[in-house]
Amino acid sequence: MNPMELIISHITIVGSFVFAISGALTAIKKKLDPFGILIVSFITAVGGGTLRDMLLAERDVFWLYETKIIYAVLTGGIIAMVLKDRLDFFNKPMFFYDSVGLGLFTITGVQIGLGANLEPIICVLLGTVTGVFGGVIRDVLVNKIPVIFKKEIYATASIFGGILYLVLTKLDVENPYVQIIPIISIILIRILAVTFNISLPNIYKKKK
Repeated sequence: MNPMELIISHITIVGSFVFAISGALTAIKKKLDPFGILIVSFITAVGGGTLRDMLLAERDVFWLYETKIIYAVLTGGIIAMVLKDRLDFFNKPMFFYDSVGLGLFTITGVQIGLGANLEPIICVLLGTVTGVFGGVIRDVLVNKIPVIFKKEIYATASIFGGILYLVLTKLDVENPYVQIIPIISIILIRILAVTFNISLPNIYKKKK
């Protein structure tokens, strides 16, 4: 495994763990049983990456051959169930873990796209798919409108982070800063957007 593959592997494991917590907290709010919580947790963690790998015909689905991903997801789901009250150190804990997972998975998606010699715009789209689609599937399963379809700054943060990663790569920024800077940028954009109620314009006119 070369250094870049090792970095992607580590980020993927951490991202899977964090996204698993996000999925589990969502399922807990919907009062699902433990098995349902773990299923939603698992799908949230691997959904975006699975879709990404299916789009790349030459790439194996990432979690089928790396059992550390499964352990990370199970650990995240179980921790969320056991410590659900103690994880509430933010007003919206699920949103925080979701933001961290979004940052981590977006960058792995862009890196994998670059490794497959895809055009920059496709790499950004691949990063966005990796970052957001686990949450989309999660929300559909628990009968919620996915965040990506609302006016919240979500996919926009992912796209910005992906572009920033490409720019830093062109500027020859070294590891691990080339990963850390865009990941933190995505997380901060999400936190600031929610904290200060910043959203995309609403195309629907309010009724008088």
